[in-house]
Amino acid sequence: MAEELIPLALAISPSGAVHLDARPSLESCAAATLARELTSDLARRHPGETLPPSVAFFRDVGALFLARACAAPEAATHQPSPDELARLVSQAPPMGGGEYLRPDALEALWSDLDAALHSELRDTSLEQWFKDRHAAWNVVGRVCFHLAENKADEERPFAFLATYTTRLSSRAQPQHRPLGQAVRDFASDKGALLSLLLPVQRASEKSVLAKELVDDGRLFRTLAWTPGEALRFLREVPAFEAAGIVVRVPDWWKKRSRLGVEVGLGGRKPTGLGLDALVDFDVQLALDGEPLSEKEWRALSAQDHGLALVRGRWVEIDRDKLEQVLAHWKKAQRAARSGGISLLEAMRLLAGAEGDAAAPLEPDVADWSRVSAGPWLAESLAGLRTPDALGKFLPGSELRAELRPYQEVGVRWLSFAAGLGLGTCLADDMGLGKTLQVLAFLLGRKRAGQARGPSLLVAPASLLGNWSAEIARFSPTLRTRVEHPSAHDEQGEEADLIITTYGMLLRKPALVSADWDVAILDEAQAIKNPGARQSRAVKELKARARIALTGTPVENRPLDLWSIFDFLNPGLLGSAQAFGRFVKKLEKRGYGPLRELTRPYLLRRLKTDKNVLRDLPDKTEMTAFCGLTGKQAALYQKTVEELARSLEGADGMKRRGLVLASLIRLKQICNHPSQWLRDGDYLPEASGKFARLAALCEEIAARQEKVLVFTQFRELTEPLAAFLGQVFGAPGLVLHGETKVRERAGLVESFQTGEAPFFVLSLKAGGTGLNLTAASHVVHFDRWWNPAVEEQATDRAFRIGQKRNVLVHKFVCRGTVEEKIDAMLVEKRALAGDLLAGGAEAQLTEMSDADLLRTVSIDLDRALDEAA
Repeated sequence: MAEELIPLALAISPSGAVHLDARPSLESCAAATLARELTSDLARRHPGETLPPSVAFFRDVGALFLARACAAPEAATHQPSPDELARLVSQAPPMGGGEYLRPDALEALWSDLDAALHSELRDTSLEQWFKDRHAAWNVVGRVCFHLAENKADEERPFAFLATYTTRLSSRAQPQHRPLGQAVRDFASDKGALLSLLLPVQRASEKSVLAKELVDDGRLFRTLAWTPGEALRFLREVPAFEAAGIVVRVPDWWKKRSRLGVEVGLGGRKPTGLGLDALVDFDVQLALDGEPLSEKEWRALSAQDHGLALVRGRWVEIDRDKLEQVLAHWKKAQRAARSGGISLLEAMRLLAGAEGDAAAPLEPDVADWSRVSAGPWLAESLAGLRTPDALGKFLPGSELRAELRPYQEVGVRWLSFAAGLGLGTCLADDMGLGKTLQVLAFLLGRKRAGQARGPSLLVAPASLLGNWSAEIARFSPTLRTRVEHPSAHDEQGEEADLIITTYGMLLRKPALVSADWDVAILDEAQAIKNPGARQSRAVKELKARARIALTGTPVENRPLDLWSIFDFLNPGLLGSAQAFGRFVKKLEKRGYGPLRELTRPYLLRRLKTDKNVLRDLPDKTEMTAFCGLTGKQAALYQKTVEELARSLEGADGMKRRGLVLASLIRLKQICNHPSQWLRDGDYLPEASGKFARLAALCEEIAARQEKVLVFTQFRELTEPLAAFLGQVFGAPGLVLHGETKVRERAGLVESFQTGEAPFFVLSLKAGGTGLNLTAASHVVHFDRWWNPAVEEQATDRAFRIGQKRNVLVHKFVCRGTVEEKIDAMLVEKRALAGDLLAGGAEAQLTEMSDADLLRTVSIDLDRALDEAA
């Protein structure tokens, strides 16, 4: 008996490899046997056995692989077609790293399975291997039932013959003899004959037809059958195959023509916009999508044997079920408003989700109907699903940037969906320019005269500075007003875009009650908890179009996905309870319907996508603005006041030392109060930078990527590592000046090839001489204020051998000396090598007292890290 498998979930790594989402202590032993279990233990388990969804999915992949191996036992297992691989991907359940499960990853897994199988067969044959493991292969020869057409006989147009396989040809093709011949072939070996007929015995226990054929001896003769007899046989095929019998039937049964009720939605463009727009609703009987005339239907209804020849094709007919389905959809059509249904209902029907337009049919009846998109709806869905073909949407010269090709596609997609009044989720990977795409969209909308009043952007307070900086850089003509206490007073009343925070929606009801052109959520996962007050406030917003921005793969977390879509397109995924029931059903039949329902409104490009990778720079740098907590702000202000008093009468080296000491103290306070106070607490909630690092690294962890975190302070490395260990749920590595030289190579090797998701390094110790190309992200937690030193550290990840786009995050506290020095570096970047060769600290020591105090002073409104 096979050893029980560890009941763990499976996940996909960024490279496309399958791995166990297990505790570290289990990973090494479990991962080593994964391919073997996929080819034997997992595949052998009964299809009805309850397994975690991700494990069940790969069990089914393993079963499909074995089925292909059975079909060609002497050759390499045939790879699935690209269409079949794409279908398998669409049926995958949500799982860790699900966004990396692409057809090429499944293709690679298939090759690995083939290699694992051949490794198993080094000392045995495939027949013996299956004989030991699978009931269907416990005899050398196999019984085969054949059904073929006999067009020469109009009354009995089908022929049946049972054979058995005597051997496999050199091309792995079975060689057959009539089953009646087996009695003579095995006359001297009764045991072999009984073994050969064992699958027939099993089949007769499950199939009445098989029992009849055995009992009256017809099994051993060639039989002529009527259409009704042939249909009875065809319906029993699953029972025959389950018993281990090979069944050969006409190709038209495998790709059978379908007679059923065709429901067409959205043949013509509706008059309104959005999901409430009414689309036409057409119901008719059809054969493979071709309408049947009343005369043809009457002729078919008169037949009673269940298999009829229609337009030269054999078609299965169930008159009672067809009439039941037709009545069901005709009733729904009569109940529809003005002969149509809402676009929302149409989308739910297309995906197979329950809705108000029609109650769900029983599964055995639902097979007799097909819901399809008409010309207008099909064209609209094609534009949403494949936006590359959409027409140009030009933001104009007001955009001070050149969009990359994939960004142009994103802007066109946002515009197309907004034109239809539909909400969309732009879920591009971090660093692909979601902000720029939104700004280009808003500029283009304004330029085309499509905007009807101002738009609203809701973002976490920590990102207000980023948005303001990006707008000033890329779209300075876009009139903007920030609704937040940290905003400057000199803002104009007229605005194209209002920027606020999630918390401010609760404090300013006017923001919620206003009518907006477009409502945009940044870091939309902030509303993943549907019961939270800010989530409820967001969903009350009124807008002509809605956009959600997130870099987190929400498609792998169904409940998060529901909450975001409840904002974007309310009702599309039903109520939370209905969605829960829907997802529960999908655990048994695959998640294709959910992806079909959400795919038009969700655009996610990864940095690893081939058509994106070629457009990316090797290194992307961005400033991550952070706020201060109340405790940080108080300590910062106290330090500035003490510096002002100490400067009186100080000069020369004493003044220089005083300034440098104060600057270091301000940096430490910006990092965390405990770094200056030396109290060892390092509570995450006491530091705005720690909060920003957590938000960033949660996203990095969800992407299964790695990050380098640099700090110039050795004493901060261990607290940062402890904090990041909680964020990632796994330990990382630390390197600083006191790390022994002989240990450093081992740490680097461990990061490059091991499981550690993060590496905290002191800038001086880790800034040179190390090759850390496994990292996709570099965080400068505090700034050296010397571009050359920072770039040296960044180049630990960005250097020869790096195959990823590296994102560099430079942490800067708003309203503090950090922000002012950062602005100085940006403005004088070209001269920075000369101007700040000794670091900004040296430059600041040369300032007058008044200039110095202006530079280090705190802007409390901007600095305080609101919880909103």
